[in-house]
Amino acid sequence: MNVLLIEDDPTVGSHIQQGLEKAGHNCHVFNDGEAGMYEAMAQRHDVIILDIMLPSRDGFSVLEQLRNEKISTPVLLLSAKGQVEDKVKGLRTGANDYLTKPFAFEELLARVEGLGARQADADTTTHIHVGDLTLDLLNRKVTRGDTEIELQSKEFQLLECLLRHRGKIVTRSMLLEHVWNYHFDPQTNVIDVHISRLRQKVDKTFNVPLIETVRGTGYRIADPLP
Repeated sequence: MNVLLIEDDPTVGSHIQQGLEKAGHNCHVFNDGEAGMYEAMAQRHDVIILDIMLPSRDGFSVLEQLRNEKISTPVLLLSAKGQVEDKVKGLRTGANDYLTKPFAFEELLARVEGLGARQADADTTTHIHVGDLTLDLLNRKVTRGDTEIELQSKEFQLLECLLRHRGKIVTRSMLLEHVWNYHFDPQTNVIDVHISRLRQKVDKTFNVPLIETVRGTGYRIADPLP
């Protein structure tokens, strides 16, 4: 993927750039809001990582201008401002995701790759296939082999989120944000309950389990399946 990083902290910027390039992605770095905004308008990128506190133009203003210009590139807001109101403002302005500093690079990478994959999937496919499981996005149907599996709305969204990140760890915070639209941890067991129900439907009666628990972190669907 081609990733645009707009971040004024040289240490953070270098860390992200090196990590993304090590993971096989191209990363172009700008440390000024105005310059980064014009780069986003001039060149195509798969994902934009956008800091909020920037010189010349803050991240909220940059994001608002990009959306006004009909630039739909997925944007991950990255900021030390972790208050709920800041997250809500960013998401309402048009951000696709929000990560608070300090962060684990592995989570940032998973979020960036997830945004890129969802954008690519939205552009090119109506089905997601992993092993013998197929997710039909248009008709909201799930099949495994010759068996059709009936899922509730949240179960479908949860499975879709896991499949779009297939091969990657999906953290609990990512699931709360993408499926339940919680931008903070409400200390609920809602994820555990839905994962349990989902496993009953897509794993229990089949030979190869799909959903793997990564203890203390989240969940993962292996890709490819054995």
